[in-house]
Amino acid sequence: MNIDLETFSMLGPWAWIVVGVFFCTAEMLAPGAFLLWLGLAAIATGLVTMIMPLAGAMTLVLFAGLGIAFAALGYRVYGVRRNGTVGPEPNQGAREFIGREFLLAEPIVQGQGSIRLRDSVWRVSGPDLPVGRMVRVVAVERGVMLRVEAA
Repeated sequence: MNIDLETFSMLGPWAWIVVGVFFCTAEMLAPGAFLLWLGLAAIATGLVTMIMPLAGAMTLVLFAGLGIAFAALGYRVYGVRRNGTVGPEPNQGAREFIGREFLLAEPIVQGQGSIRLRDSVWRVSGPDLPVGRMVRVVAVERGVMLRVEAA
C-alpha cells in the first residue's frame, strides 16, 4: 500500500493526531523516552494543521521541526549530565553518610565498632576510639561497613 505525501496530507490533521497517539501508546508499551517526543510532535502537527492547512511537504517539514524541538526539550528535561550519567542519581545507600559526623554507640576496639544512624546500628572500622566519641565517615567498605576517623 503506497501513500504519497499529497494523499497523506489530504487525510487531514486527524491523521497526525492518530499517528501521535499511536507513538505515545507505543512509548508506554516499550519505554525509551523517544517515541513520546515524536508522538507529541505529531499531535502538535495535527493541531497546527487544523488551524492552518499546509501542503504535504510543508506538513512533513513542520513535523520534522517539531520532532527535533520536542526531542531537544526531552533531552533538557531528562538529559545526560556532565559526568555522563543519565537522569537523577539512584539511591546512594551508605554513601550518603560520607563526610557526616556521628556519635560512637560502641567503642572501636581492634578496628571494629558501631554507630547508631536513625533507627539502625551500623558497623564501623577505624582507629580505636572510646564510646561517645564523635567520628566522621570517610568511606564505605563492602557496601555495609563505614570507615571512620576521629572528628
